[in-house]
Amino acid sequence: MGPLDLVNLTPLMARTSGRAEIKIGLIDGPVTLDHPDLAAQNIHQVPGKQPGACSRASSLACLHGTFVAGMLMAKRGSVAPAICPDCSLLVRPIFAETASANGDMPSAKPEELASAIVDTVNAGARVINLSAALAQPSAGGERELEQALNYAMRRNGLVVVAAGNQGTVGSSVITRHPWVIPVAACDLRGHTMTASNLGNSIGRHGLTAPGSDITSLVSDGKPQRFGGTSAAVPFVVGAIALLWSEFLGASAAQIKLAVTQTGSQKRKAIAPPLLDAWAAFEAMNPAGRKQ
Repeated sequence: MGPLDLVNLTPLMARTSGRAEIKIGLIDGPVTLDHPDLAAQNIHQVPGKQPGACSRASSLACLHGTFVAGMLMAKRGSVAPAICPDCSLLVRPIFAETASANGDMPSAKPEELASAIVDTVNAGARVINLSAALAQPSAGGERELEQALNYAMRRNGLVVVAAGNQGTVGSSVITRHPWVIPVAACDLRGHTMTASNLGNSIGRHGLTAPGSDITSLVSDGKPQRFGGTSAAVPFVVGAIALLWSEFLGASAAQIKLAVTQTGSQKRKAIAPPLLDAWAAFEAMNPAGRKQ
């Protein structure tokens, strides 16, 4: 079973490839905007400290940003999942292109992330893909980040974040925020990966999605496999974007409830349930009415 089938995205993708008015905020590294599988897509740069287009194709920031962008926005038929290519992508990098592909995962300060969240929400993002690692937070930085997440909630911009790959049990200022959807990673049998962070808030508010051997785009044009919670996040973001494309008048709260309602009983486990994109569609459309 492939990753799209595991989370029931295949029937939803057959129904729609998205709408341009559904804007996804990508807070990550820059993107290879001239990649042949991305060049014609609806991708826009949000002004910030880092440029939206890659300047160093070998940098880990560029590779990571392009990989995630490909999962969401690659042309259908690409090696990438290409979940919602007809939506719009707002690229707001927070990672500088200073580390090579052999270096550590780039990270950003909480203050930088907070600013990026506000910028993408102000640019019209309905859902934000955050597959990022944070530098050690300060008390002031955590306050700014919480304020930014509160701002996204007030402006009805959903925020989907990677739970992290340290194999720990706990939470952060991001994953315990009630408006955030944290995403844990599983293998292609649906088993939670040992490296995926778990916790009470992750289990209560989050989802699990595939994060093992996911294939997508990188800057040199060749497909690459990647894993972890960073790779799991776009499956949830893509499902949200497709649902909103089908139900344009739905509120952020309605979309969030439909996506996270899997396992309607009160959650007590530290591992969240598996995303079921088609069940979310049926929850939005109980009478089977045509959209």
